[in-house]
Formats: sequence, C-alpha cells, structure tokens
Amino acid sequence: MPVITDNPPAPIQDDLNALAASLDTEIPAKQADNLLIATWNIRSFSSLTRRWTASSDDSPKRDLRGLRAIIEILSRFDVIAVQELKGNLRALRDTMRFLGDDWDFLMTDVTAGEAGNNERLAFIFDRTRIRPSGLAAELVVPPDRLERVGADALREQFVRTPYAVSFRRSDTTFILVTLHILFGDVAADRIPELAEIADIFRDWARRSNRFHHNLICLGDFNIDREGSPLFDAFTSTGLRIPDQLRNLPRTVFDDPGDPSDDNYYDQIAWFTTGSGALIDIELRSGGNFNFLPFVYTDTDFSRNSISHRVSDHLPLWCEFGL
Repeated sequence: MPVITDNPPAPIQDDLNALAASLDTEIPAKQADNLLIATWNIRSFSSLTRRWTASSDDSPKRDLRGLRAIIEILSRFDVIAVQELKGNLRALRDTMRFLGDDWDFLMTDVTAGEAGNNERLAFIFDRTRIRPSGLAAELVVPPDRLERVGADALREQFVRTPYAVSFRRSDTTFILVTLHILFGDVAADRIPELAEIADIFRDWARRSNRFHHNLICLGDFNIDREGSPLFDAFTSTGLRIPDQLRNLPRTVFDDPGDPSDDNYYDQIAWFTTGSGALIDIELRSGGNFNFLPFVYTDTDFSRNSISHRVSDHLPLWCEFGL
C-alpha cells in the first residue's frame, strides 16, 4: 500500500503541480509582515483509503491524491480552522506526517449526540509563523442566557460547541473562534445559534480589546444568503464580513458565473468599529480557492464524487498586515 509521503504517479503529480502553480498565483506568499488565516469545512475529514485513487468499491472515497491536494492547500496558510474533522483521525495523522515537525494542531473531542454528527473542530497551524499564546476554550452558554425569552432565543447549548484558541505572532495576539452552526430541519432552526454567537462575540470583543487582543470569528455558519434572516441574526451586533469575501462561491456546487446562486455558509468576520474592532492588524486581501480544475483531471468523476475525496466546500481566506 502506498503512503502519503510516496511519490505519486505522473498524472497525479501533474495535477499537484498545476494546483501548486494556481495557489502561487491566487494566495499571497508568506511574508514577514503578513498573516494568512483560512477556514475550511473539509467534508467528513476522517479515515482514508491508502490508494492513490480509491475505486468505487473502496470506503472511504478519500484517497491519497485527494489528501495530497488538501495538504497542498493547507500549507499556504499560517493557520486554518477546520470543520467536520471526525472521530477517526487517519487522514489528519497522514496530513501532519506529510507537513512535518514545523506544523501542529489543536482540536476538540468529538461532539456526542446525533445532531453533533461525531464532529470535532480544529486548528492546523504553521509553528514557524505563529504559536499558541495560552488560551484554549469551548464556548458554553451561561444558564441565565438560556433562560431568556423570545422567538429567536437559544434554549439549549450549541449543537457543536464553538472552539476558541489564542495565537501569537511577534507582538500581535489574536483569538480565533471557529464553529459549525446547526443545519436543522429548516433554515429558521439556525437563527438562535447565530443570534447567540453574535451576542457572545460582542461581549467578548469588548473584554478582549482591553487586553490588546484581536478577535476573529470563522467557520461554517450555514447562512443561506446575504440579507436573509440568518445573515441578519449573525450581523445583528455589528459583526462584519469583509467586502473581499462577498459574492464568492463557498461550495463546489455553486455556479461561479451566477452570484445569486451562491450561499454564505462559510465566513470570516470581526467587528470593524467600536471597542471590539481589530487593534494592530488590518485586512489586505481575501478570497476563496477553487480547486476543482486541478484535481482528478484524468478521471470522469462528478463534482459530488470529488467532494467526497477533497471537499464540498471551498477554503475561504484572509490576508492581514501586521
């Protein structure tokens, strides 16, 4: 059986070379005065079939070439918030083995219960660029907040508990909070969690600002579109999505030529005014990355098939200047 560090067959290496060249063009290079932060829901990031190309009889469908593509993308950022990491860690272990000793990760335990889907939340980060600065926490809603009345009030804990970790780069400290909002039976089921995270973030940003910390929220918020009740709940306390991330496809199924078809599932957001605004970092650029043209080009796999091997979501990223 091949392993992740083996040299791939020539057609797969050609794909990886083309993927790397596109990343070189679209993602800013790591520099002394920048910070590259990404969020990516990697579909059911769990086990792995140790073949270069998994067959129709193999389970799972994620194979070595799909994982090598994922790793090539991850390596371009300083820190990546990952959603849908599952209980089985084979794919993650192979990822870290390939990235090497300069990379590390922090993650939650699996979320129990059917709605939690056996998921973890994680941060994968480049230790030559950033280091954890001490804080790691899961956000739990205090009992008095659960007792609030109102149609959109949260009456139970988050289905998947948001995960917060603080990182440091030189003299700059920033706290990243990643989450994966409940999908629910109907869109309205998501509003209580979105409204609660907006409230928690407003209060936390004010406190963090006093200690010269920057607070950024990122992950899969399952927001259908801008201007929807879900979007309004998320932005109700002042969280803002940068213009660079608007009208961008978030999944492999979105139509790049029709922004009205796009969802707003994945987001990176922060406060831009007031006491919770970012202190000593500023946005330089941002975007998504569409990997579809550079993977499995020698196959006739559908988008859905590729989504099980790489992901159904596209990575979303921001470059900050220090």
